[in-house]
Amino acid sequence: MNASIANLESAWASAYYQNDETRQKRAYPELLEKAAELVNRYPNAAEPKIWQATILSTNAAFESSLTALSTLEKAKKLLEEAISIDPKALDGAAYVTLGTLYYMLPGWPVSFGDDDMAEQLLKSSLQINPDGIDANYFYADFLLRQDRAIEAEGFFRKASQAPVRKQQAFADTQLQNEAKLALAHAQQRKANTGKNKFQSLFTTASADANR
Repeated sequence: MNASIANLESAWASAYYQNDETRQKRAYPELLEKAAELVNRYPNAAEPKIWQATILSTNAAFESSLTALSTLEKAKKLLEEAISIDPKALDGAAYVTLGTLYYMLPGWPVSFGDDDMAEQLLKSSLQINPDGIDANYFYADFLLRQDRAIEAEGFFRKASQAPVRKQQAFADTQLQNEAKLALAHAQQRKANTGKNKFQSLFTTASADANR
């Protein structure tokens, strides 16, 4: 099973991190088929369910809105099943992926998006794997989207400096590069926030002086 999971991860990373969306769109159906086969072959294992959910989630970008929402509900169920089987599988990856879905999707009545639940799940992934690239990157991304740039900066930095896993070298290197770019963005956003606060104070002071 481990060899099959490694091959699936490698094929997914090659598809996900390429710029050609046409090739990416063509790659996902075959990957979904392989993932479904693994889940059927190992129904009591968490890892195949995590990867089936991951591929379903990334493929949803190429589906219609209604189909995508149904697909992401299926991914959610798979990730919940994986957590119930083995929460520490793939270094807590189910928590990372599920938490990411919770903060990226709209809330009720459209979908199941929930920022509080997202933070809870992402923190759970960090408890399992505090130095992991994925856990730190996606929690930082969540914080940045919540306008918590100062907090996000530390987690982006940790993700950019995390050790690359040999079995996932390509995907980890790509995500590290994204973490470095995001870190620069978070630092700029923090600087702009400070500047905007200063400008606001200056404007208020000027208004008071002119009264």
